[in-house]
Amino acid sequence: MSESAALRRAPSQARSRERVEKMLAAAVEIIAAQGSDALRMSEVAETAGVSIGSLYQFFPDKAAIIRTLAARYNEEGRRCIADELGGVRDADSLRTAFGRLIDIYYAAFLAEPVRRDVWSGMMADPGLRAFELAESRGNAALLAAAMLKVRPRGNRRRIEAAALAIMVLGEQAMRLAVSLPRAEGDAVIEAYKRMAMQELA
Repeated sequence: MSESAALRRAPSQARSRERVEKMLAAAVEIIAAQGSDALRMSEVAETAGVSIGSLYQFFPDKAAIIRTLAARYNEEGRRCIADELGGVRDADSLRTAFGRLIDIYYAAFLAEPVRRDVWSGMMADPGLRAFELAESRGNAALLAAAMLKVRPRGNRRRIEAAALAIMVLGEQAMRLAVSLPRAEGDAVIEAYKRMAMQELA
């Protein structure tokens, strides 16, 4: 799902794009402070300094805001995964690339813990959960392709299932880790990394 697909109307002029960015920044501020459940359209408009009508021009409801933020994070993540796994040629390079991915993702979640709260908003809305699963499947397909490069004679269905499990569990591990005290979160990520590396080996 692209970011533009989540918007009611894609901003075409620089002024409109700037207004949309202000609205999204306001939503991030509210979600970071209060969680996605507390997001209210009126508060987003007030925080962004725009009229409620202007907000509704681009976002029909709070789910559209959450979907847009998730699409932004997902597109960034997909590019990162494709870049890191694109150079995989053997088992060692696969493990090295995947280890870097875990570190990159964890650093991103630490820098922007609001990612966890956006995900919570996705999970709270039945209509958005399907989008999130589709994104996880897309990421898993990139990992499965890299794994099949290393094991071209491997059982494709088993490798694809393992890749999906690795990706979904990784997403969960990141969200758990940033909810914990830093030392405990670091330990969770290291534990996940060891488990994932065993499967990749």
